[in-house]
Amino acid sequence: MSSKKTSENSRRNFLSASLLATFGLTNLNFVAKNDNLKTIKPAALKRGDIIGLVCPAYSAFIKEEVTIAVEGLQTMGFKVVLGKHVFDRYGNLAGKDEDRAADINEMFANKSVNAIMAMHGGWGSARILSLLNYDTIKNNPKIFIGYSDITALLLGIYSQTGLVTFHGPVGSSTWNTFTVDYFKNTLIDGNTTRMSNPVRKGDALVQMEDRIYTIYGGKASGKLIGGNLTVLSHILGSMYVPDFKGAILFIEDVQEDTYRIDRMMTQLKITGILNQLAGFVFGKCTDCPPSKNYGSLTLEDIFEDHIKPLKIPAFSGAMIGHIKDKFTVPIGIEATMDADEGTIKLRESAVI
Repeated sequence: MSSKKTSENSRRNFLSASLLATFGLTNLNFVAKNDNLKTIKPAALKRGDIIGLVCPAYSAFIKEEVTIAVEGLQTMGFKVVLGKHVFDRYGNLAGKDEDRAADINEMFANKSVNAIMAMHGGWGSARILSLLNYDTIKNNPKIFIGYSDITALLLGIYSQTGLVTFHGPVGSSTWNTFTVDYFKNTLIDGNTTRMSNPVRKGDALVQMEDRIYTIYGGKASGKLIGGNLTVLSHILGSMYVPDFKGAILFIEDVQEDTYRIDRMMTQLKITGILNQLAGFVFGKCTDCPPSKNYGSLTLEDIFEDHIKPLKIPAFSGAMIGHIKDKFTVPIGIEATMDADEGTIKLRESAVI
């Protein structure tokens, strides 16, 4: 090998090692850490407060859905202001990345806005993570809520500012009694909410739906961190992923074959995240059938392979995900989970 090639290879190796060290990836541990992160709680909501409705990802294709969302929030006693680019179109997105980010930055900067809610998810939130003004967000803390693709923003904002964010309903959600009660308990009343699945047998002898599956029994305490599994797996290795050490990880997903769930759970395992957890909660995997191939793994198989060997309290079936009845789950708040009962209890208020 020529001295020129040797020199070039040495230079590349040095640059690669430097980049890995810079981003803390020398051991392929893609967990961003901020040991000095101070938890910031937003102010509780009250009647008459203003909720800003934004589209961080998909455009609001159907205007009537926005009208219904506004009317629902108004019925709960809130005023609503729409982001400037809610109805913009750039492909499937609600305008260019800069415009969607600008709506969120402006909502945080606007002193009259008390909370910010995504109209819906889709795909596109991760594209604007680097465009958010985290100093503005940190200096103007307020409720930020959504689920699914909004997971990227929930985790990104929390990891960069310490602001507690909320995995919960979006504007287009079904605002039924179950969802509204958990929304009010956590964000308006500021209760140390106990989240438990509804008990409804109908005329059956035993409960058929919304059952809890205990993967490994026991109780665990730690900060709640999580969201959509697919979105989480796609932002691993970035600065927008919080520290999972001692956390209770909650995840959910939709329309993913079980082999894909297995792939993403394997990713969480080999990056070292699963080994850091105090507890694990899988919400709903809506429309996640076993793949059509012979001998497909089931969700229960995947839990047995990846979660049970951890020997930490773990359960699945919580009302978290792409479902009508959903919890409002704060990210960054201390909680205790009971894997035998299938419950999550906040140990502190998520708002002030």
